[in-house]
Amino acid sequence: MDTEPDTLPIAEALRLVLETSRCPAALYDEQDRLRWANAAFRDTFGVTTDGTPTWAELVTQGHRRGVGTLIRTTNFDGWLSATLSRRGKVPFRQFEVDLCDGRWMLMTETVCAQGWMLCHASDVSDLARDHRELRAARDLAERASRVDALTGIANRSFILQCLAEALASGASMPCVALVDLDLFKGINDRYGHAAGDRVLCDFAHRLQAGLRRVDAYGRIGGEEFLVVLRDIEPPAAHEVLHRLLAQVRAARPLPNHPELSYTASAGLVQARAGERPEDVMARSDRALYLAKESGRDRCIACLP
Repeated sequence: MDTEPDTLPIAEALRLVLETSRCPAALYDEQDRLRWANAAFRDTFGVTTDGTPTWAELVTQGHRRGVGTLIRTTNFDGWLSATLSRRGKVPFRQFEVDLCDGRWMLMTETVCAQGWMLCHASDVSDLARDHRELRAARDLAERASRVDALTGIANRSFILQCLAEALASGASMPCVALVDLDLFKGINDRYGHAAGDRVLCDFAHRLQAGLRRVDAYGRIGGEEFLVVLRDIEPPAAHEVLHRLLAQVRAARPLPNHPELSYTASAGLVQARAGERPEDVMARSDRALYLAKESGRDRCIACLP
């Protein structure tokens, strides 16, 4: 009697193939914590930490040890902030990276609807060096076109692109908030524009620290910021904004002026099926206006 040959479950077979592959591969969860990496990835990027470290923790550790990605900057914190504001915000991304050991890798990031990310790399060191230098220059120019020069987070162009992609994804509609720093002109007038810039950077840092990797955020101009929260119910989104405003309220961003505090106001909406980005922005702007008119330092949610 014929019998079916023994076969591995597909998931187990895939894990075994990836584990033995010479191409680095890793899986991050929606909080950007490393949940699995094959031996090639651990060797290439100097992963020595056990448990579930975040990508930011791993790249910081690698930079300090001189392993993994070669980061050409004199401002590592700024580089990290700018990279985090763009990481995992689109379903698929492909880019090249130089490694500290001299190799050149073609990296891909694939993000599923639940926020998990598969990172996969291929060694392309054999490509002609002139092509490599041209591609590196292109990547630097592309990064500059997507990053706000002052705060280091995403700029208006990139965050609006993220909003458009979230609306077109076919998944659950995102919650969108416009956030504006209260009475910001008074800070500039009293303490100077350099102090105002530090306040903007402080807010950008708190915004970044308080959101998930799947969320998108960026400065759209002046003291106004846009937040796109994906795969979240409106009450939970309102709580995210409430915590952010509380952290801002407690901040003292100028060491030489500990008396200075600041606040922010937010207008929160949930996008509707078929809406255009400008329609969502207009509704969130009206909600922000209500927050300002109601006394500032609060989040007003105008939800369906």
